[in-house]
Amino acid sequence: MDLTYVIKRPLLSEKNTYAAEQNRYAFEVDVRADKKQIKAAVEALYKVSVVQVNTMVGKARDRMYKYGKVNGKISKKALVKVAEGQKIELF
Repeated sequence: MDLTYVIKRPLLSEKNTYAAEQNRYAFEVDVRADKKQIKAAVEALYKVSVVQVNTMVGKARDRMYKYGKVNGKISKKALVKVAEGQKIELF
């Protein structure tokens, strides 16, 4: 998988902004990407060294409409910890 397709977008929220002070950044990533691909993509795109990658997969609930059942979207988040003294400029 090409590294530019691995990371979809950074996740910016109040909780993630606070975590950025501890060198942890959150990204929405492709569902098929594994931790090694995520680490390589962040290091290549942002020019930082990654210490740790944690991932979580979430699924939205299924919904019933008058034309039938619609399956919920599956999404994947990655929490990336960068080396001490380095930071990612998201703004």
